[in-house]
Amino acid sequence: MPELPEPPEPLESYGEGRAIAPTGAGGASDLATAEGETLEPTPAATTNEPVGSGPERKARSLWSDAWHDLRRNPVFIVSGLVILFLVVISIWPSLIASGDPLDCDLSKAQEGSQPGHPFGFNGQGCDVYTRTVYGARTSVTVGVLATLGVAVLGSILGGLAGFFGGGWDGVLSRITDVFFAIPVVLGGLVLLSVVTSATVWPVIGFMVLLGWPQLSRIARGSVITAKQNDYVQAARALGASNSRMLLRHIAPNAIAPVIVVATIALGTYIALEATLSYLGVGLKPPTVSWGIDISSASQYIRNAPHMLLWPAGALAITVLAFIMLGDAVRDALDPKLR
Repeated sequence: MPELPEPPEPLESYGEGRAIAPTGAGGASDLATAEGETLEPTPAATTNEPVGSGPERKARSLWSDAWHDLRRNPVFIVSGLVILFLVVISIWPSLIASGDPLDCDLSKAQEGSQPGHPFGFNGQGCDVYTRTVYGARTSVTVGVLATLGVAVLGSILGGLAGFFGGGWDGVLSRITDVFFAIPVVLGGLVLLSVVTSATVWPVIGFMVLLGWPQLSRIARGSVITAKQNDYVQAARALGASNSRMLLRHIAPNAIAPVIVVATIALGTYIALEATLSYLGVGLKPPTVSWGIDISSASQYIRNAPHMLLWPAGALAITVLAFIMLGDAVRDALDPKLR
């Protein structure tokens, strides 16, 4: 008579505090595991969201990532505070200077520091402190407007050349080569020497005229790189128009190098305005400018060095602040430097 198989035990010990229950198929299920899965739902079951989703895991864009880095960069913070101070006193110089920059007293010419006049007086008896404060308005205005004009004109021309290519690109490249061959200071001496206006517009126009080729080259190369990306080719395959591809897909991803170069160039344009004014072809009196004050004080540098020290120091700090800001922005926007 054959032996019958022994019935399985109802429960048998499996490790510490775990049990195996028989199943209809002759297998076993881990009760502790099953109960744990039933009593402790997963985060996805609790929140009705897939695991790994949520705002805390959302990838940052290039601009948000750059701002995240800039806020922790001491160079950006220091230069930003200096530039903010310059902008404030350019708009409201009377906040820290109550005098009139054109109010002069020849009896006090070349005198040093006095109560109420911490920087002394210049060769015409004008308060150096007041003229230094009001000179920030002219320099910042020229630098900002020239940079905006250069950035807009250079970005448009260079972007169109890089996007369409062909004959337009060839003509623009030859034109930029011609402008690059013109020395900036020499060009200013020639072009501005025939201008009699004492306003800032001739100087701004000259800077835009000779400054746009550099931004145009930067924008052209950036657009050529961006238009080769897969998302641009996909938009083209879906029938997107040229204007839509330029404005929605290429421009946002090609503008970063232009912003970096324009930020650094802003300080350069401020220095260029001071140089042209020093040479007598830039801004002209009665306009208050650091370059004009440096030019008038250079002949008294031995007898009254304070006349040159303060406007030259303000100019150097301003140019350095914009260059440092541009370097910080470049480090934040350039993926190769991360």
